[in-house]
Amino acid sequence: MLDFVQHLSFWDWLALGTVLLILEVFGAGGYLLWLGIAAAAVGVITFAVPALTWAMQLPLFAALSLLTAVYWWRRQRSVARPSDQPGLNMRGQELVGRTLLVTDAIVDGRGKVKVGDGVWLARGPDAAVGSRVQVTGLDGTVLLVVPE
Repeated sequence: MLDFVQHLSFWDWLALGTVLLILEVFGAGGYLLWLGIAAAAVGVITFAVPALTWAMQLPLFAALSLLTAVYWWRRQRSVARPSDQPGLNMRGQELVGRTLLVTDAIVDGRGKVKVGDGVWLARGPDAAVGSRVQVTGLDGTVLLVVPE
């Protein structure tokens, strides 16, 4: 083992970087990406400076791995901004404020309203079929409505 480690060439680092990046493609979730980039960088540095011994290459790999991961983590946190579509994938939230027609009378606080080509459960004051109600909120998958 030590004999192999003492003779690390730039090809070894490039191969390690390639293997790590391939494994990342199969779903490591970003963990191996930065290690692969660091290994490839050590390979390039070792090619440019062939006098680097394994005792210098291994700490260089560790430092580059840490630096690339911290750099990306900080960059991701600094560019995190609110979505221009905060209601995306929350269908009921986009309905708040809309006026809808009652399809099944709201009796004792429960009924149904028409939304597009579907029907949603609704809760609110009693309302007859065909009356218009406005959505004020959402309770799970039940729309909270008031008469328009």
